[in-house]
Amino acid sequence: MKTIPVKTLYLQMHGPPEATIPPPTEGIEVARVERPEIAFYRALYDVVGRDWNWINRRLMSDDELRAIIHDDRVEFHVLYVQGTPAGFCEMDRRADGEVELVYFGLAPEFIGQGLGKYFLNRMLLEAWSYAPKRVWLHTCELDHEAALSTYQKAGLAVYHERVIMQKVL
Repeated sequence: MKTIPVKTLYLQMHGPPEATIPPPTEGIEVARVERPEIAFYRALYDVVGRDWNWINRRLMSDDELRAIIHDDRVEFHVLYVQGTPAGFCEMDRRADGEVELVYFGLAPEFIGQGLGKYFLNRMLLEAWSYAPKRVWLHTCELDHEAALSTYQKAGLAVYHERVIMQKVL
């Protein structure tokens, strides 16, 4: 495994989205999974993040991962399309006054169908239901080419940029 410099952008918003986006098709459900099984989490994390070099959770032990995703202030939401897991969002409320969308993405076969815009809107509305001062996330140049514009169209604005050294496969 090597380490490379990666441009990383941090985005935030200070109020909820102005509009609700309807599902782009029938058979879509978003469900919060309480205390997800480690194997289920890892499988979905791998499917969603494989093409974008998501490796941080893969490097954690089961106990380290469980300590995070089973914390009552960390939420795991799954997007289902016709009963099939199509993506997920991990939302972290552990920092006072803010909600971080730690991971957000779709499985490759569901990209480009309007599902990301819908799912992101749903997750932002969910995050704002806790009345934080801000909701934030980060993305980087290794993520999908449409990630940044999708976040910006949803109302998130870049507030910081830096280059970090990241492990890659």
